[in-house]
Amino acid sequence: MSQNHDILRHLKAGNSITPLDALNLFGCFRLAARIYDLRLQGHWIESLEARDGNKSFAEYKLIKTNRTKSVASV
Repeated sequence: MSQNHDILRHLKAGNSITPLDALNLFGCFRLAARIYDLRLQGHWIESLEARDGNKSFAEYKLIKTNRTKSVASV
C-alpha cells in the first residue's frame, strides 16, 4: 500500500495525524506532501496548529472525502 492510502485510511478511521505519527506509523518523512496529494484527490483535510511545550507542528484531520465541485448555471 502507498503512504497516501495508509494515511487516508488512518484519517477515515477518525484519527488525526501529526508528522511524528506519520513517521512512526508509516515511515513517512513528508506528511505535508502526502496531505497535499490527498487534497488534490478531493479530500477535505483540516490543518491545525498543535503545541508541545515550545514546539509547534501541524496536526491534520479529515473533514470530508471526495468533495464535489459545483458548477454555477448561467
